Amino acid sequence: MLSKVVSFGLRGIDGFPIDVETDVSNGLPAFDVVGLADTAIKEAKERVKNAIRNSALKYPIKRITINLAPADVKKEGAFYDLAMAVAILSCDEELEIKNEKDYVYVGELSFDGSVKKVKGILPLLISARALGYKKFIIPKDNLQEASFIDGITVYGVESLNQTVRFLKQEEVVKPVEVRDFETMLNENRAGMDFSNVKGQKMAKRALELAAAGGHNLIMIGPPGSGKSMLAKCFPSILPDLTFDEALEVTKIHSISGELDASKGIVYTRPFRSPHHTATTIALTGGGNNAKPGEISLADHGVLFLDEFPEYSRQSIEVLRQPLEDGVITVARNKQTITYPANFTLIASMNPCPCGHYGSKERECRCSAGQIQKYLSKLSGPIMDRIDIHIEVENVTYDQLKSDSQEESSIEIKKRVDRARRIQLERYKNDKNFSNAGMNAGQVKKYCKLDVNSELLLRSAFERLKLSARAHDRILKVARTIADLEGCENIAANHIAEAISYRTLDRKFWN
Repeated sequence: MLSKVVSFGLRGIDGFPIDVETDVSNGLPAFDVVGLADTAIKEAKERVKNAIRNSALKYPIKRITINLAPADVKKEGAFYDLAMAVAILSCDEELEIKNEKDYVYVGELSFDGSVKKVKGILPLLISARALGYKKFIIPKDNLQEASFIDGITVYGVESLNQTVRFLKQEEVVKPVEVRDFETMLNENRAGMDFSNVKGQKMAKRALELAAAGGHNLIMIGPPGSGKSMLAKCFPSILPDLTFDEALEVTKIHSISGELDASKGIVYTRPFRSPHHTATTIALTGGGNNAKPGEISLADHGVLFLDEFPEYSRQSIEVLRQPLEDGVITVARNKQTITYPANFTLIASMNPCPCGHYGSKERECRCSAGQIQKYLSKLSGPIMDRIDIHIEVENVTYDQLKSDSQEESSIEIKKRVDRARRIQLERYKNDKNFSNAGMNAGQVKKYCKLDVNSELLLRSAFERLKLSARAHDRILKVARTIADLEGCENIAANHIAEAISYRTLDRKFWN
């Protein structure tokens, strides 16, 4: 007999349908899987066979052949175990499937017949919904992840036996209820707060600009000046994730296996801080399955690279494309997958190996050659792609012991949210959500200058020998400064402040 059911596979963060075609015929007992399957799928025959037997269901002692169509697309993972088992049982009349497209089956089977959680269920469901599939049977442990997708009916099962009873209408399985994303945003979220950071007004101002406009930022200063603490406070002033952003972030975390199963969705902006010994592949993504790396896991959030020059030169240079395009293309093992990488880069570094070059308080012990070698790890093109450069000085004893109340993250976030609302309204007809994401045409349209501002920018461009990219990034930062002040037009003082954030690379790298 022949039967066919539908399952789904994943390619990057997009799902694609798989027809699980099963033929059970007379002959010597055998179990073959064809259709460009990887090792995990070929081993499924042992999981499926034992799951059926240990569920007290009838396993046919015949020749079983399963084709995963389309045959020219590589299939990976254990998504198809449940679909294979259901197809085999329907072939041997243990189970009757009236309409092969009634349900999409996804799940890994254990030897005892239980249905185990799989990675990537959220992107799979979203892709399947877009293709018109409406009903799904998935592992019960994946239900939290599925509970934010409306327009579909999702049933969670614990075992193969329960699946069969449900399909025979012998047991009732309630579909998952759709949850409200807004309630997740309103949950109490503890984190570091700017009210705990003493002094550093200039750094706080720069981080507020970075949050308001989505700008990349680098902090240069001696050890112990508070660079890492400032960076860790940065997420507390970022705008809340929109539902669409949350879904995109959750897709990436789901296929990476890093999603918190109890939450089911990522509702706060990611903050990724890989150690400087991380490999290039760990940052970009890759491996046999071309999985996303730290750059993509930071999508719509923050990638914090502490001790920036300590990363390998290759790891630093791979940031060029994602910083410019907001995506990264990973080519591995005959696969080419493009992942989102729309992150805000926050980097920090010492000015030299000992950390005291240019300090007024301590003498630098490094030679000119050591300083040059240290700083040369950061190329001109990388520094050009970072909108805001700031110098962070050590906090004085009086500042540290001061009883004065520092501004809280809540107050800063209110201004950031106002600026972001202005930008969302401005770019509502453009494929853009922040000032940092403006293309050249949008910069020309939305960053018009008066005569004084134009003269000031021209003078800085010629004196500092800025590139065309640096010119545009100054305008983008100036646009954010104007938005924070509620100004419709960019003024000379906005340009002057934006220029002040582009001078440190000339100070340290010349």
